[in-house]
Amino acid sequence: MNGCGWNGKKNMKKRKIIDLPKPTMDMLARCAAVLKPPPELTLSEWADKYRVLSAESSAEPGRWHTDKAPYQREIMDAIGDPHIRKVVIMSAAQIGKTDAFILNPLGYYMDYAPAPILVMQPTLDMGQTFSKDRLAPMIRDTPELRDKVDVKSRYSGNTIMKKNFPGGHITIVGANSATGLASRPIKVLLADEVDRYPVSAGTEGDPLSLAQKRQTTFWDKKTVIVSTPVIKGQSRIETEFEQSTKEEWNVPCPDCGHYQPFVWANVIFDRENPQGEVLYKCERCGVVSGEYQWKQASKRGRFVAENPAAEARGFHLNTLASTFCSWKEIVQKFLVAKEQLDQGNPEGMKVWVNTELGETWEERGEQVEDTVLLNRREVYDADVPDGVLVLTAGVDVQDDRFEVEVVGWGVGKESWGIRYQKIYGDMLKEQVWQDLDAFLLSGFKKKDGTTLHIISACVDSGGHHTDQVYRFTRDRWERKVWAIKGKGGSDVPYIRNPTTNNRVKTPLFIIGVDAGKALLYQRLRHETKGPNYCHFPENEAAGYDEEYFRGLTAEKMVVRFRKGRSVVVWELKDSKHKRNEPLDLRNYATAALEIANPVLQMTDGAPQPRKRQAGRRMRGGI
Repeated sequence: MNGCGWNGKKNMKKRKIIDLPKPTMDMLARCAAVLKPPPELTLSEWADKYRVLSAESSAEPGRWHTDKAPYQREIMDAIGDPHIRKVVIMSAAQIGKTDAFILNPLGYYMDYAPAPILVMQPTLDMGQTFSKDRLAPMIRDTPELRDKVDVKSRYSGNTIMKKNFPGGHITIVGANSATGLASRPIKVLLADEVDRYPVSAGTEGDPLSLAQKRQTTFWDKKTVIVSTPVIKGQSRIETEFEQSTKEEWNVPCPDCGHYQPFVWANVIFDRENPQGEVLYKCERCGVVSGEYQWKQASKRGRFVAENPAAEARGFHLNTLASTFCSWKEIVQKFLVAKEQLDQGNPEGMKVWVNTELGETWEERGEQVEDTVLLNRREVYDADVPDGVLVLTAGVDVQDDRFEVEVVGWGVGKESWGIRYQKIYGDMLKEQVWQDLDAFLLSGFKKKDGTTLHIISACVDSGGHHTDQVYRFTRDRWERKVWAIKGKGGSDVPYIRNPTTNNRVKTPLFIIGVDAGKALLYQRLRHETKGPNYCHFPENEAAGYDEEYFRGLTAEKMVVRFRKGRSVVVWELKDSKHKRNEPLDLRNYATAALEIANPVLQMTDGAPQPRKRQAGRRMRGGI
């Protein structure tokens, strides 16, 4: 027997198997997950290896392939880079941002870098929808994630808005919920569609700032801010992007190889044939190539930074770079929006700029001059011109009078000022209210002798005679005489469903007066007669004198900073001239039209469609 063998037997130790209780084993497993070595895969590599797209949320369910949208790779890898603290993505709508920049990071951190994560959506309802329609299917269909979240046990603590996994958790909140934002510390913040967040989460302040305060205990925190932008001066995502590296997706020209970003001005299409081929012109060599050639070249695309020294990585993408929609679709949407813009309605173009170009919309002109409107008054051939189809009214209640404007509406919401009337009396006595009622019941003549009556009216209840307004409108609800209350703020919708939460229990409409003023000023600036144009009578006996136009244009839209954010507010142009009743009344008369929602078309047949302008080729641009 040799020494080596003898020593081996002598030093052999009997192995002992220890059975640990399941809670202890679970604790050790969680510790192991936390202490696991750093990831060996980048975020995009993880997605390519493990992520599965669900049938209910994807047009192409199955394995994820970053190569299908190459512009997503660098952004995802920046999100997964432990050395980068903030990533900002200002993008168009159809570039796959929810899957690539919200869901893929969630899967990556759940599987490879466990941490407490907060996902913030604009509202609680949107948070619930995101959890049920996007997050839950991803966890279900991605094998690497499926076993990490216990959705069966009632002791797991998992709910729609919270998912626990080894080493961390996902909490989903709405930006409108201050309670959800202040609940617990988080390492990773994924803030989605931040331009749709309210200015304040209740009374607590800016929701994005509140969420970021939850990260202070983590030295290696990660913040991802994603959104389609809205209005310039109000856009959170634009502000964040301007402070970042400001990286644009650049693609080599198929002919000369020069790298350049996609810009709308270089898109060429036939406006007479929107179904025809859409081309793009190289900014250097001038060679025009088709969509296929450019998107093949996009496989070699790269991001180019304008401010590379910035701490935060910032990326901008427009739909021209997207592999999820064609250039023809973008052009068709543009032509529809352009036609609406030419008719005085900029809303469609605003949406197109935000969702297709991924850029903020800049309101053109902050005020309207009274002299311009005064000088364009015209002679009507009757009290009510032929183009008028319906009449609405707005009523303002003062301490000693009513001020009323009757407005006529035609095809495409072309409008005519019909009568601006002041009705004086003691507001505490019934007579003046009877006088108002008689005026609202009166008829207005057209040239052919036809009499038009007011189909709807909005009466402001925000003054000193609120209960009287409520009683007056309650008895006239069936005549569509409605009580309204104006509410300021750029995030307040123009029209809300009525509420009866008042002492008289009459239906009350809350009117977003700022939204109404913005719409009205857009129409007042429109210079071509037709849809959205505003007509005014030369006859001053109808009430349209110099004082009227000074009141109609008494305010201007300005940008102010509140709680660290820029907001758009309406202020008096001249502090010495505070009479703005004509502006309010036109706003109320417009609201009366929107609530009533009549069909505005000619009785002798539909209007003829607008003829397209001559010219074959059209370049991008507004």
